[in-house]
Amino acid sequence: MTYAIPGSTPEGGGPIGETYGAVIVRDDDTARVVEALRGIRFTGWVAPAESGWTVALGDPGDGTVATGRSGVIEVGGAIAAALDTVVLVARVVLDRQLVLAAWRGRDELGRYSSDPSRERDADRDVLAEPLGAEHAAAFAEAAGRADAADELADVLGEELDTDSVYESERLARVLDLLGLPRWIVAAGSLPRDIPTGPRRRDLVRLGAGATGASGAMQARAASATRRRMPPPPAIPDPPRADDFGIDPWLL
Repeated sequence: MTYAIPGSTPEGGGPIGETYGAVIVRDDDTARVVEALRGIRFTGWVAPAESGWTVALGDPGDGTVATGRSGVIEVGGAIAAALDTVVLVARVVLDRQLVLAAWRGRDELGRYSSDPSRERDADRDVLAEPLGAEHAAAFAEAAGRADAADELADVLGEELDTDSVYESERLARVLDLLGLPRWIVAAGSLPRDIPTGPRRRDLVRLGAGATGASGAMQARAASATRRRMPPPPAIPDPPRADDFGIDPWLL
């Protein structure tokens, strides 16, 4: 079943998938999570706690959403350290790339990308294949689902046909295995209500760390600067064809 909400390219070139990013915090005190996000001037939405987890959704999902060129991945690391807890991050870009990352306190447990070649500044030599599936056991243990490690590794290692299968489908399987809120795959519907998830009125809206009219103004003021300073790539040093003596023209 596909959970992504199709859009279209600016040129009208056909259907594409949604882009969204979620910071999933093991903490059922939503107010505490919101306060930590305020401290880094986060822009996005925070959902009510559910089954011991609080979800923050970045706006934009693949861009800079907090201080210091922080995208959702960097926000995940900052919140894990600030609250000394487990945080998992899921980022989907146009439904052609899924990135996962996890922390326990200040310790990063691993990162995964379904296709590092789809990063914003990646060159044509970066290999377009899943990277980081070996971290499945760490992800599963962090979520309290250690018994799902082997199945999760299979899901992460699968090379999908992105012409017919959305990465949101892979993410839905990951969320099910880890016992995390499945509605995250519909987060691209924001700022409207999230299908199967919380209503917009139940979300805390933060704009550069503030709420209400002040937050809206601060978000607008920060957005221009943040657009010019995108976050770093999810995988800092991805494998490249020339690392293995492969002629890139043969790829």
